[in-house]
Amino acid sequence: MTIKLHCFGESGNSYKAALALEMSGLDWEPVFVDFFNGVTRSPEFRSEINVMGEAPFMVDGDFQTSQSGAIQAYVTEKSGKFGGKTREENYDILRWVLWDNHKLSSMAGLTRFLINFLPEQHRNPDVIAFNQGRLKAAYQVLNTHLEGRDWIVGDGVTNADLSCCGYLYYPEPFGFDRADWPNIDAWLTRLSEQPGWKHPYDLMPGNPSDRA
Repeated sequence: MTIKLHCFGESGNSYKAALALEMSGLDWEPVFVDFFNGVTRSPEFRSEINVMGEAPFMVDGDFQTSQSGAIQAYVTEKSGKFGGKTREENYDILRWVLWDNHKLSSMAGLTRFLINFLPEQHRNPDVIAFNQGRLKAAYQVLNTHLEGRDWIVGDGVTNADLSCCGYLYYPEPFGFDRADWPNIDAWLTRLSEQPGWKHPYDLMPGNPSDRA
């Protein structure tokens, strides 16, 4: 049975789940969520799809779940990929997924939205600058960790990589310049060279140009 992932191209959190599905080789297909027209706020979406009002949301037969980290864990359980080779690696992967969700992707997604998708009159430069300061600290942590390493955990791609990269391939400006962080830059290049990798706008429906 084909796994269905409710997602949209502009969503880095959706991208983490979609990339895990694509690179795992599991049979899946995207289902477009029209986020920018308010679909996730609708009573129908929250009652019939995801009570949390968020994307991504995955359906595999009778099994359903949301949150990119939970979906990645399910992909690992089903495919045997991206979970590390030992119990220690498994917990280290979880540690980095949680770190990303709290310190990197959360700030990157919000800041990218404030700068690029929120109407200009509502953009607060002080809030944006504060967020970018927090992001700089997160980039430093990741860049330092990747010194002399190919991957975040172990010797191959894991959910730690697939989570932390969630917003870092997007072209819209939000204060991340790969050239400023050489270890992150090299890591992103390595990941993009792996079988099955696709850019978020090639992997999922939904693109800012659709609304231009």
